[in-house]
Amino acid sequence: MFDFSHPMFKPLWVRALIVLLCFGWASFEYSRGAQIWGLLFAAFGGVSIWGLFIDYPPKPKGSNADKDKEDKGDE
Repeated sequence: MFDFSHPMFKPLWVRALIVLLCFGWASFEYSRGAQIWGLLFAAFGGVSIWGLFIDYPPKPKGSNADKDKEDKGDE
């Protein structure tokens, strides 16, 4: 449903802002009495935490990855 590997999500502050906005909007909806919308945005926040922090693809090590490619090419 969401492409969490998109380059837009690389900066940590962008990922944190998305999660905070989701939970912030969920709390706003709950405070206004809209439980369904609050639950929906809280679920978006949970999915965002999972996709942007827990299961986020690790950064490849630039120098080590390049060195491994060179070593394999020499064989």
